[in-house]
Amino acid sequence: MSGSEFERENIMQDVLSAAAASKPEETAREHDWRPPAEGLYDPSLEKDSCGVGFIANIKGRKSHQIVCDALNILCNLEHRGAVGADPRAGDGAGILVQIPHAFFARKAAELGFKLPAPGEYAVGALFMPKETAWRKVIKSIIADQIKDEGLTLLGWRDVPSDNSSLGVTVKPTEPAHMQVFIGRGSQIKNEDDFERRLYILRKSISQAIYQRRDRGLAGYYPVSLSCRTVVYKGMFLADQLGKYYPDLSEPDFESALALVHQRFSTNTFPTWSLAHPYRMIAHNGEINTLRGNVNWMAARQASVHSKLYGKDISRLWPISYEGQSDTACFDNGLEFLVQGGYSLPHAVMMMIPEAWAGNPLMDEQRRSFYEYHAAIMEPWDGPAAIAFTDGRQIGATLDRNGLRPARYLVTSDDRIVMASEMGVLKIPEEHIVTKWRLQPGKMLLVDLEQGRLIPDDEIKAQLAKSHPYREWLDRTQIVLEELPDAPTKGMRSNLPLLDRQQAFGYTQEDINILMTPMASTGEEANGSMGNDTPISALSDKPKQLFTYFKQNFAQVTNPPIDPIREELVMSLVSIIGPRPNLFDLEGMAGTTKRLEVRQPILTDADLEKIRSISEIADTHFKSRTLDTTFHAGFGAAGLEQVLDELCARAEAAVREGVNIIILSDRMAGSDRIPIPSLLACAAVHHHLIRTGLRARRRRRPRGRQHHHPVRPHGGFGPDSDPLAARLRRRASSSDPHRLAHLGRPRGRIRRAARGASFRVPGGLWRRGDQSVSRVRDHHCDEGPPAVGAR
Repeated sequence: MSGSEFERENIMQDVLSAAAASKPEETAREHDWRPPAEGLYDPSLEKDSCGVGFIANIKGRKSHQIVCDALNILCNLEHRGAVGADPRAGDGAGILVQIPHAFFARKAAELGFKLPAPGEYAVGALFMPKETAWRKVIKSIIADQIKDEGLTLLGWRDVPSDNSSLGVTVKPTEPAHMQVFIGRGSQIKNEDDFERRLYILRKSISQAIYQRRDRGLAGYYPVSLSCRTVVYKGMFLADQLGKYYPDLSEPDFESALALVHQRFSTNTFPTWSLAHPYRMIAHNGEINTLRGNVNWMAARQASVHSKLYGKDISRLWPISYEGQSDTACFDNGLEFLVQGGYSLPHAVMMMIPEAWAGNPLMDEQRRSFYEYHAAIMEPWDGPAAIAFTDGRQIGATLDRNGLRPARYLVTSDDRIVMASEMGVLKIPEEHIVTKWRLQPGKMLLVDLEQGRLIPDDEIKAQLAKSHPYREWLDRTQIVLEELPDAPTKGMRSNLPLLDRQQAFGYTQEDINILMTPMASTGEEANGSMGNDTPISALSDKPKQLFTYFKQNFAQVTNPPIDPIREELVMSLVSIIGPRPNLFDLEGMAGTTKRLEVRQPILTDADLEKIRSISEIADTHFKSRTLDTTFHAGFGAAGLEQVLDELCARAEAAVREGVNIIILSDRMAGSDRIPIPSLLACAAVHHHLIRTGLRARRRRRPRGRQHHHPVRPHGGFGPDSDPLAARLRRRASSSDPHRLAHLGRPRGRIRRAARGASFRVPGGLWRRGDQSVSRVRDHHCDEGPPAVGAR
């Protein structure tokens, strides 16, 4: 037994003995406490709307005045934050600054250890459990991980704090604050490599702590770990931040930049870990595409590889975790891209692209840049105003809709101030050189090493010219609309139109009031009457599965966006088929093609092109059509078994080299029941994610593979359906119970549509895809579990 293991065993015995000796009357709430999902409350639906700002010396000159001015900016944004019934309980506030080397060198000397030169060491800011015994366990784990990574543990520091200004409801959630100092070591040559190694270290520490599965370790949260920046944040009102952390008032606490944030968690329970800034960003708004973004990131796990990460990339998954805020997930994604080799502005442009598809004024090189990256990364759509920094550059951008305010000014003494509104800092008008606002899709960027403000056009022109993106597109892009017509292959039902409408749940209201006007005028029907029918989850009437799902777009403050009337800021382009490697910075491989569809609705002719794509185009695409209808004899209880078979057939097809799967319910009839298309697509999508086959470019051995037993499925109709054949065999069996066995619950419906956050009668309910939520109860890299988690 190693020394650290022996120490942990003794600590655990001490903790258990102490717990048995004394039972407190009331368990203190943890700093990340949020109630579990109950009734109409669901933590996954929480939203934010906040105030954000930064100040920087463009020439990179550090001073304590920058920190003081940043705290003043924060106080002047206090009205953008929220306060609870306790008037001193805020939703969260924080500040991100460059590492103040003189300050930390002085404090380290007082503690008995010496810091090397700036850039040669890192500072980790940590939220820790209040119990000393658990802190010792975490410190021991961190020390082991630092040694395993070939880095050097220089020392620890208890961060002083003054909670006298906190509200009575906040104090029970307060964590202990510690800083760890880590030396770079001789084998790491530069700061970029050091930052990447620290990123992997932070993930490894969190995994090691999580694998202990001790409830007492849940109070650990790494606020930041960097050789360039450090974050001070918490569940404060704006004026409490400087009072709580005395460090911020020290004269030698200096920085050339400071990013501040005051949180307004509109529908969210505030916690210490969810306060901003995060490790690279602070955000005002909502990321409305979050569920899809997180799921696509998980789907890429099988196909992403990087020279910079190497084998260590397997230690980084999952990138984002269930239970985080949308801002935290965005920060995780941005950090993953930047540490993987993208420059900071390049990564931001990938995640928040400006409107390019419908903009006739955009130059061809920039359009090619965005069109190429559309296949690599899905946009994280807002409304969003995001300020970002890596310690060397600091900037801000709005999403393409521009629905969040952000203004900036530049002074004659080389300072730049950006905030959600003007007037956050008293600056005489004669000292202001430039004053303007952020525009939709535009980027504000200050490079402190170059000592200048880089214009939006220069940033994007430089990145657009950095690679021959148009040449790469011409080599790999296939536009569906430009493919030749294909003969009809798909079999169709011979049911009358009325019978098909009834089978799929169409009503006279749908046809007469909604669909007919849309088909004849090309516009959605408008009406002034309200909809007073109960939502499907509360209705006692049978409803279609689709009615249990509603689009969650900017439900706090903004109306839905119409892609027809607002086409300038909307893109309807979709990519079909395998996704390219996220870190292929030099262009996709010559054999990797991308099938691009300019709008989301496929005509019959379009569908036949995809069905026959391997015959009409010289591509690596191969499609297969899977029937999603099943024999009526199964009944409702057989749906789970049918979904199992559908997923197994899809998996078998992918393993054979098929990379486009078409799910078809055209064989619906009097004896064939269609699986709801939403459920069928969700089932196949998440099953392929779980098996590591979704979004892969080519078949690649992944160790031991588990194949589901699948019979050949040669076509459409009951005679070729293995399920129908099985049903006939079992129906003719002498055992009357064998048919009932087909409907035995196996959890497939609950597994099928993970990630949709929905609830319907009969238990059709799941929050979060398994590949993301396997660690959702407790992953201390992004925050401890809710109270009551194991």
